[in-house]
Amino acid sequence: MDLCPPRPALLVVAHGSRDPRHAAAVSALCARVRALRPGLRVEVGYLDFNAPRVPQVLERLSAEAEAKGRRAAASSGRGRGRGDGVREVVALPLLLTRAFHAKSDIPAVLRAATARLPLLSVRQADVLGPSPLLTAALERRLAQAGVRPGDRGSTGVVLASAGSSDPEASAVIAEIAREWRHTAGWCAVRPAFASASLPRTADVVRELRAEGVGRVAVAPYVIAPGFLPDRIAAGAREAGADVLAPVLGPAPELARLLLRRYDAAALDSARGDLAALTA
Repeated sequence: MDLCPPRPALLVVAHGSRDPRHAAAVSALCARVRALRPGLRVEVGYLDFNAPRVPQVLERLSAEAEAKGRRAAASSGRGRGRGDGVREVVALPLLLTRAFHAKSDIPAVLRAATARLPLLSVRQADVLGPSPLLTAALERRLAQAGVRPGDRGSTGVVLASAGSSDPEASAVIAEIAREWRHTAGWCAVRPAFASASLPRTADVVRELRAEGVGRVAVAPYVIAPGFLPDRIAAGAREAGADVLAPVLGPAPELARLLLRRYDAAALDSARGDLAALTA
């Protein structure tokens, strides 16, 4: 009897982009996750633009589980065997806020795929934000761009996100900005959005200048390069920001956060299985 079944695989669900830098950044982040957790199977699936798409990854995992089950059954001679293939998956949205993709798009894709794949059990993990690990990653990127600890009191930060039409997501970004200023001692932290919502990055940079802030830094609250991060950068340059930090990319804090979300979802799954066994 298998007393230690395999840990669920981690399926990182990324949006995808025509910009090749996007997939490169996602791959680098997943490589860091694998280095932090040797033995954990980490796969990447995209919603659009890039391959493999999420359903393709799930179909491949299901086919592997089926093949290993057949081999185990043949070797045991006792009928159908379980094998050691992946049968549980934690699907982790590579998203910083809980908006349309996390609430509707990704669940629909997962439901449609798993309806055709009875061997697989898929649990969707929480989105990444908000988290102190994300603000730590933002501070890492600002430091890499030249902001020193002693600059905080004279530096206003523009927390520039991709933007969403979901008011809940926009409110979360505004709350992160307020909390970050309160805990980190920045002169100011203001939210900005590259799409869907206002204000834009350039507008907030100018607003801080008009208020007499001596130094303005733009911190992109995005994971990978692409069209909207480029729009953030253009706004920063247009308004004359003093500092433009890189996107979060494969920041070590971000990799640790992926594993934290994975562990929480995997633990919930294990508790559910235990409850079913003892019911």
